[in-house]
Amino acid sequence: MSGHDQLAHCLCELTRLLWKLLLPLLLVCVLLIAVLVLLVLVVRLWLQSNRNARRAADGRPTVAFFHPYCNAGGGGERVLWCAIRALQNRYPDVNFVVYTGDQGVTGEQILDGARRRFNIALPRPVHFVFLRHRLLVEPSLFPHFTLLGQSMGSVFLGWEALTEFVPDIYIDSMGYAFTLPLFRYLGGCSVGSYVHYPTISTDMLTVVRERNPRFNNPDLVTNSLFLSAFKLLYYCLFALLYGMAGSCCDLVMVNSSWTLDHILSLWRAPNRTSVVYPPCDVSGFLDIPLEEDGAKKCHPIVSIGQFRPEKDHRLQIRAFKKVLDRRIVDTPLKLVLIGGCRNQEDEDRVLMLRGMCHELDISDQVEFKVNVSFEELKTELEKATIGLHTMWNEHFGIGVVECMAAGKVVLAHKSGGPKLDIVVPFEGGQTGFLADDEDSYAEAIERILALPSSTQLQLRLNARHSVSRFSDQEFEACFLAAVEPLMGTLER
Repeated sequence: MSGHDQLAHCLCELTRLLWKLLLPLLLVCVLLIAVLVLLVLVVRLWLQSNRNARRAADGRPTVAFFHPYCNAGGGGERVLWCAIRALQNRYPDVNFVVYTGDQGVTGEQILDGARRRFNIALPRPVHFVFLRHRLLVEPSLFPHFTLLGQSMGSVFLGWEALTEFVPDIYIDSMGYAFTLPLFRYLGGCSVGSYVHYPTISTDMLTVVRERNPRFNNPDLVTNSLFLSAFKLLYYCLFALLYGMAGSCCDLVMVNSSWTLDHILSLWRAPNRTSVVYPPCDVSGFLDIPLEEDGAKKCHPIVSIGQFRPEKDHRLQIRAFKKVLDRRIVDTPLKLVLIGGCRNQEDEDRVLMLRGMCHELDISDQVEFKVNVSFEELKTELEKATIGLHTMWNEHFGIGVVECMAAGKVVLAHKSGGPKLDIVVPFEGGQTGFLADDEDSYAEAIERILALPSSTQLQLRLNARHSVSRFSDQEFEACFLAAVEPLMGTLER
């Protein structure tokens, strides 16, 4: 036998061997897929039988909102309660459920908190499903690969929610996109989403690609070409999964033009996506009198925002310190940080910020107001001169709108929602100022305080008039119009 024939014979034997190994493997794969499909069908039938039994008992369809931190007191929670109030008024024959991970409180206490913090009272009670495993979506549980860890944790938390109560319509109102396929394909629900902030964005990819340091891109990564390349690959794969999860949505609502651009690029569902600006309690601040501030004995600078790292309170404190050091303004200044704490991590962050003020020797000029009531918030805004905001790529900026409605001169970050949607010219007039680093913030504060009282008053009037497009009434009209096709899927 020639060498060529021997080689051909060996290849034939190798092919037979591979086929003998491959055929059983293919059969096993087909069997596993069949078992998986059968399991999914069985689970889906079981969940749908639970929903049918519930529907037979109460005779009404149910819309459920997934909001594990519904008692947190932030802008996302205001959207939740305004949305439920609008739906309850429009659809009196529909029940409403909120999946929450809050423990140690009752449903009545949660609703009372919404009334005190946001001045929102629901027409009728809602049913709360208290989830026991909210820890699975806490960022502290995942010091590394946080995005992936929280997203996988949200799937397990969503499974707990789905097995506790199967709704007819499921709306994720907090950004847990990976729960959407669970409720759609296993629960058989119509699904919708209100996106405050994309879990991952093209801006985040750019930050990693360009190796720019941020609160979620530490120096350890930016200083290493290998770690940056690995993180970029991780982000790209996660973005692909995120887009697949979000694309199964029947309805997508986003809170700003900035969020819209990112969600369209990731979820690719333009025909099902619309902008619904979040509700800001404009009317609650309109009775604050607009007077010239020239006679003020102190100029408070007020910041409104939850004590989360991305809000960048450190930048506010550093810029304020720089203004004090320059001593250009004779009138005493005070920085008032108002915000909510969701958990122990946020409370620890407040302690860290207090320590930072002590190190900079400005503790006497900085006040912290944590989890304040609506009335206290209004009182602080009435005394303020400047409304301060420093979050890079803020998805919208409810706190910015509230400051403008209260007639304050706003100084916001030159990015995201404040730049594209809020601090924009109104009828040809300026509505506020934008900055992007410590020096530009300090310079802008000095420029605002140096404005003639009449000029400052006109700017505040422009700002107040411009925010009517972000009122509760505008939100309810836009939200109801957006969800009408989804609500039309209910069987009554």
